Amino acid sequence: MKQKDFVFNLCLLIFLNLLVKPFWLLGIDVGVQNSVGAESYGLYFSLTNFTLLFYMVLDMGTANYNNRNIARNSQLLDKHLSNYITLRLLLGVVYFVLIYVVALLIGYRGEQLRLLFWIGLNQFLSLFLLYVRSNISALQMFKTDSVISVTDKLLMILFCGLLLWGNVTDQSMKIEWFVWSQTVAYLVTIAISLSIVLKKANLRKLSWNPAFFLVIIKKSFPYALVTLLMACYYRMDSVMLERMLPSGTGAMQSGIYASAFRLLDTLAMIGYLFAVILLPLFSKMLKQKEDVGPIVRTSFSLLFLFSVSAVVILYVYRDPLIHLFYPAIAESSIPVFRLIIFGLIPISMNYLFGTLLTANGSMKQLNIIASIGIVINVTVNLLLIPRMQACGSAVASLCTQLLVSVFQFVFAMSIIGIPMRSLPWLRCLLFLAILVPVTILSTRVLHIHVVWSLLILAGFALVLGFATGLLRISDIRTIDR
Repeated sequence: MKQKDFVFNLCLLIFLNLLVKPFWLLGIDVGVQNSVGAESYGLYFSLTNFTLLFYMVLDMGTANYNNRNIARNSQLLDKHLSNYITLRLLLGVVYFVLIYVVALLIGYRGEQLRLLFWIGLNQFLSLFLLYVRSNISALQMFKTDSVISVTDKLLMILFCGLLLWGNVTDQSMKIEWFVWSQTVAYLVTIAISLSIVLKKANLRKLSWNPAFFLVIIKKSFPYALVTLLMACYYRMDSVMLERMLPSGTGAMQSGIYASAFRLLDTLAMIGYLFAVILLPLFSKMLKQKEDVGPIVRTSFSLLFLFSVSAVVILYVYRDPLIHLFYPAIAESSIPVFRLIIFGLIPISMNYLFGTLLTANGSMKQLNIIASIGIVINVTVNLLLIPRMQACGSAVASLCTQLLVSVFQFVFAMSIIGIPMRSLPWLRCLLFLAILVPVTILSTRVLHIHVVWSLLILAGFALVLGFATGLLRISDIRTIDR
């Protein structure tokens, strides 16, 4: 793949996701929270993050391992597909038993357990879809994967949009309807994705091969462990909020945290989309002993421009933005948002350097870093939640992401052998030095709706990226691998 092909596929993937997922998260998801209330949505958010803590059991690292393995050895698709599907079904059974045992031990009861079933099912379907998609991207079918990546969200927008604004029922929106809509959307998207993979693979029946299962789990375990550890320090905050604070208060604070976290999570999608393409690409290049430096530099520049621009602009315009989305809880959400939004920069860089380490097979280093992240996150949450509530969790999240990002960057650059000076540090500083004062000054000049202000500043940031040399057309035109 030429670098210009990499940029084209990346732009296509980002373009399609920017068309769909922001509307899903900031339109549908926000609409659901405003409709059902912060407390009800807070319980859903906490249960969702609770199920994600057991991601390792459900996935066992097989999606990332399979992506890396098939990208390097595409001829293994026929042999592995039937075994992988059977293994995932078995892991699903183990996953449901585990989440219910732990849920009962920590005090979930009644309606909480009923909602937990559907949320757990959605996690299973989501990860099954992720596995099927890993085959598509590993086969370098990036355009197809780009379309599949937004199909489930398009269906959810359709279903939830009808429930929220279509007057198809005389009742107000319920959190259960929201969850059930996700279930149907995942099932339809899995059917479409699986039909595409089956055209490339010969699958006649599911295989029962315990020896294969054990080998795959053994090989995938390092990937599973890092996934578990990362899920813990990324998703633990809302669970600790909901469980540590008194009943009612905990769910409310979790809902407030969710409102601020949603914007961060929406923007972090861009970094994830980089990782979707970079993992199979880095894996293949490293196996063939090709220089990944140019791709790393281009990705770093793009992610820096995006994440820093978003943080600066949204921090300056945080008050009108939060009031626009969450009028009922804006005053409580703003202090959380102004802390947590800074996490976008290290999270974006983690998707680059963490993916590079994963493609290289440096799982020991990743697991050590993630373990440190958990210790920091849990410790800071325990200290700050009783006093600062949702703001305490925001501080814990930011501290964790910053330290993890620094460690991943240092390990990746040293292990892969990429010189530190190859990254555009001076251009980054120049870009930041101009963007910050211009954004602050714009609040006194742009007396227009906040959305238009954000769009104008985003356009300015893009132009500034080219003007400062942070983005260069030559990176795309002249580098041909």
